[in-house]
Amino acid sequence: MEVSCAFPTALSSPDHIALAERLGYDRAWVYDTPQQSPDVWMTLALAAERTERIGIGPGVLVPSLRHPMVNASATATLAALAPGRVTVAFGTGFTGRRAMGYRAVPWSFMDAYLRAYRGLLRGEVVEWEGSRMRMLHPDGHAPARPVDVPVLVGALGPKGNKVATELGDGLFATLQVPEFTSDYAHSAYLAWGTVLDEDERPDSEHARLAGGPGWALSLHGAYEFGGPDAVRALPGGDEWLDVVTASPETERHLSIHSGHCVELNAADRAAWDAGGHSTLRDVTLSGTRDEIRAKLGDLHAGGVTEIVFQPCGPAPESELERFLDAARG
Repeated sequence: MEVSCAFPTALSSPDHIALAERLGYDRAWVYDTPQQSPDVWMTLALAAERTERIGIGPGVLVPSLRHPMVNASATATLAALAPGRVTVAFGTGFTGRRAMGYRAVPWSFMDAYLRAYRGLLRGEVVEWEGSRMRMLHPDGHAPARPVDVPVLVGALGPKGNKVATELGDGLFATLQVPEFTSDYAHSAYLAWGTVLDEDERPDSEHARLAGGPGWALSLHGAYEFGGPDAVRALPGGDEWLDVVTASPETERHLSIHSGHCVELNAADRAAWDAGGHSTLRDVTLSGTRDEIRAKLGDLHAGGVTEIVFQPCGPAPESELERFLDAARG
């Protein structure tokens, strides 16, 4: 199983990707979350210039944020800067849309978008929004078409699985491992967590800072996909809802997604302090070194071919080192 890493795109991400290469990670992904991050393509271009071996790519692009020509041109640019190292992943927008108050894009839109995007990279004339277009980049402006890069699709249900099967080269999953994961030769799984010391409690300061942001996704996901009742069923859920529902309904998404994948926001901290930390091992890739290796074995048995670990907290360098040591021994 490949061991990769991911970063919520930040100004420091190019340097962290260079560090991941030195440590021995196979690939580094960065998020397409413009409401809280610098531009994903600029960040990847800087990372390409600072690295030589590690695979790089956006994970995941949200198609509604850019015209397919823009993403196709950016993909071609990155492929020229890092030949043979680029993989691209697309998703419907858990954070990249919901944090701005939108719902996820429909799979029918994803289907049409990927057909246009991949057609452009092949050098074909495609139709988008009623117009016919083709990549017209002359020599020196982009690699000659076709530009061949693997494309993964973030799918959890049957509609996404259909699109990924027809238009993708693999799967990019998070929050849960779909039952069809083993159907793909390349199945990346994005996870958060931290390596705990043998006698470390799940409510330690280190666990909160390094494991907490990933743990909070269990609350964010429960609310987005199951509503308030799903959150109330979780330890600390009532306290989390008390903070979130204090915001006007039209701005509630701002309270939910503030600090997403980076730090605990006010609602997350209320839930953590109310005992929510008790689920840290259950909802994240957290545990002792041996516990994490066992969890990785289970993921691999379920069809995951690439584990993607996102470090959190004030010491990402240490988190990257500790996780890689646990994963590879």
